Amino acid sequence: MDLDQLVRDFQKQDERAFEKLYHMYSNSMHGVIYNIVRDHEIAEEVMQDVFIKAWHKADSYNSSKGRFFTWILNIARNAAVDKTRSKAYKNSGKNLNAEFFVDILETADSLNDKVDAIGIEKYVKALGEKCKKIIEYLYFKGYTQKETSEELDIPIGTIKTRNRNCIKDLRTIVLK
Repeated sequence: MDLDQLVRDFQKQDERAFEKLYHMYSNSMHGVIYNIVRDHEIAEEVMQDVFIKAWHKADSYNSSKGRFFTWILNIARNAAVDKTRSKAYKNSGKNLNAEFFVDILETADSLNDKVDAIGIEKYVKALGEKCKKIIEYLYFKGYTQKETSEELDIPIGTIKTRNRNCIKDLRTIVLK
């Protein structure tokens, strides 16, 4: 069965289509979510919530606006960022062990590991350094535009413009 038909079946609430898409994308989604929340149990919980949300909002997916993978990836990234902003998540981080912070320090600049988790390393590598930094902070580290602006010491307007242009460039590369 081709992917387009599988997605159409998913949109018609076909449980077998749901299962197939879950098996196809769950590892990638877990990788993206984990890179933001940094906890396997929370990442698993958020990933399941993402697929349930996608199931309930399947009719909102429009293939003319982009690939299904991109659509569900955006749901996953947004859900992970929302989770990190929740009060319960912030409170759970008050007693983290030192290994958590060591791991963050070891991987903070490792864009290749993060993009490889979802299989787009070759596409991101084709972008310029400015775009790589913006995408890393906004999409793989889960920073807001304001936080990225502060972290990179770049005006927020510039961050917004670069983000828009970088995503446009990435979309062009991926859809070639």
